Amino acid sequence: MHLPVTGNVLLSLIPQRSPIVMVSSLEAYTTTQLTASLFIEKGLLFTDSHALAESGLLEHMAQSVALHTGYSFFLRDEAAPMGYIGAIQHAEIYALPLIGQTIFSEVLILQEFMGVTLVEIITKLGEDIIARAQMKTVIANK
Repeated sequence: MHLPVTGNVLLSLIPQRSPIVMVSSLEAYTTTQLTASLFIEKGLLFTDSHALAESGLLEHMAQSVALHTGYSFFLRDEAAPMGYIGAIQHAEIYALPLIGQTIFSEVLILQEFMGVTLVEIITKLGEDIIARAQMKTVIANK
């Protein structure tokens, strides 16, 4: 699969479905890092008439983590698992992206053990960091 990944192929990598899909593309991937994007369009969930809300930004960050997990499962020829946010720590939001802008989130895997993943996420608009957080996600038992 060639990067970037978008559209229906992208949707096969995450458990979310419309209207809650908050990632537009998988831009870069390694076993310990991922970059995902989100184009902020009018009518997107968690937007008002001009910008993405804080909750939408955090959901995008969480789905970027899910995308890393889903792509790693894809590489092992397995279906993307369901998962949950176990905790959000040290979340800081400095600015909200406007409709028509594209944000990029860089996910760094800090630790993975028995279906629990601890990550650091930095979201940028251009070169500016607009948000950062640590999240712990948990893969649901099958």
